[in-house]
Amino acid sequence: MDVKHVAKLAHLEMADEDAAIFQSQLEGIVTYIEQLNELDTEGVEQMTGGLTAEGLATDCVRDDVPSGALGQESATGEAPSAVAGHFRVPKVL
Repeated sequence: MDVKHVAKLAHLEMADEDAAIFQSQLEGIVTYIEQLNELDTEGVEQMTGGLTAEGLATDCVRDDVPSGALGQESATGEAPSAVAGHFRVPKVL
């Protein structure tokens, strides 16, 4: 995997010296993920939040049932600055 290409996709500028450092780190991460992909996870119950109190208190096993759309008025109703049904954000140049 080419770290310079990944940086370009993320719109990051990267010096050649940094690319050499990050290249080996990225390769290590990809190797680790490939090891994780080899694990047999059949029959393993899903979980969220790890072993934290919040994770243990979160019911993450539920049916994925679609619901109605939020609607423009509801979506922008709590926005700090909404104009004509749109979010107003600072100009970025």
